Amino acid sequence: MAAPAWGQVPITPSRPDPNDPDAVLVEELVVTARLPGPAWWTVSNATTTVYVLGSPSIAPKHMAWDQAIFLKRLAGSSAVILPVQDVRVTVTGSIGAAFNYLRLRSGGPFEETLDPAAKARFVAARTRLGQPAKRYNTRNALGAGLVLDADYHDRYGLTTSDPTKLIKLLAQRARVPIWQRSYDIGPLMGAILRTPEAAGRGCFNEVLALVEAGPGGTQAAARAWAGGDVRGALANERTYERCIALVAGAQAFDARIKADQVADIGKALARPGHAIAVVPLRPLLAQGGVLDQLRAKGFTVTTPGEEE
Repeated sequence: MAAPAWGQVPITPSRPDPNDPDAVLVEELVVTARLPGPAWWTVSNATTTVYVLGSPSIAPKHMAWDQAIFLKRLAGSSAVILPVQDVRVTVTGSIGAAFNYLRLRSGGPFEETLDPAAKARFVAARTRLGQPAKRYNTRNALGAGLVLDADYHDRYGLTTSDPTKLIKLLAQRARVPIWQRSYDIGPLMGAILRTPEAAGRGCFNEVLALVEAGPGGTQAAARAWAGGDVRGALANERTYERCIALVAGAQAFDARIKADQVADIGKALARPGHAIAVVPLRPLLAQGGVLDQLRAKGFTVTTPGEEE
């Protein structure tokens, strides 16, 4: 994995990363919204429409967006289908997950494994985030990169929970049924330890470059999302997703999540009326992604540019 400047990365790279299941997009689905607010796609059959809101994978906490169309569609919805909000570790897997975490957190400060130039950059980055050296006690480069990425998000008030958390609250207030799945990530935590060193170091370098660049790219992408600018929203940073894609079993896990989202939307389409689904933008619009799979099943998909 190279370490590009995130704001300069095209939404579909000329040489897509083979480890990244969402690297290549279905370009005809990347359309600017005609209606105010965030972009919506629709999936329909003869009797039912599911309105699909593409959500940012990461955004500033509590960001403002025009909820008028969402609230209009929420009224009378048979269900609100939400993306994975929180993953869980099963009771039987919790001991193994805790053991793997302790192994990641051992071996002394990660910065002691770096050459002088890289160490100076990392020390400056963690200092900017207000974190001590012992925060990154590991010899695992991928583990250090993922912890640094989480610290960066915390420092700048970025979250993977919004706007899904607000949508869930509004659906609960409206007494609309919520469909949301959870998954066991214990096996993936263990797989981090088996990630090749070169790949883990590449991930760490990308996160380091991201911290040095600051949150401006994510903030701009969030504003684009709120205004229905799909291409601008897709320019968001994807460091975490690209790093996790390196972990053994991650692509199968990603495929399972997409298949479950497709199945849930298909289930809603079997009921008369309409429903709402919220799907992160990249998995929604990627080749082999949620909308691509739904079209392959014979459902009609319309873009934000076709709404009136």
